[in-house]
Amino acid sequence: MKNIDEKEKKLIETLQKLRKINIQDNKEIDEVAVLKNQKNQLEIEKKQITTSLQSLEEENLKLRSQINELKKDYETSKRKENQFNEKIDELSQETDNLLEEIDKWQM
Repeated sequence: MKNIDEKEKKLIETLQKLRKINIQDNKEIDEVAVLKNQKNQLEIEKKQITTSLQSLEEENLKLRSQINELKKDYETSKRKENQFNEKIDELSQETDNLLEEIDKWQM
C-alpha cells in the first residue's frame, strides 16, 4: 500500500508540474515529454501493483478458507476420537464386569 500511495503522490506532483509549465522553448517541451513519460510509467506501475495486490487478497481469502476447512476437519476428527475413546472405555468397563461375573461363577 505504501508504494501505491507514494507513486500516486508522485503522479499528482508530476501532473501539478505539467499544469504549471508554460511551453515556450525546447527545454520546456523536453521537460514536458520527460514528465509525461514519468507519468505513464507511474500509471503502469500503479496498475501492476494494484493487480498484484488484488491477486494477493484473493489468495489470502482462499488460504483463510482452506484454514477454516482444516479447522473443521480437525474438530470433527477430534470429536470422533473422543467418541471412540468413550466406546473403548465402555467396552473396557463391560469387560471388567464380565470378568467379575465369571469369577463369581467360578467360585
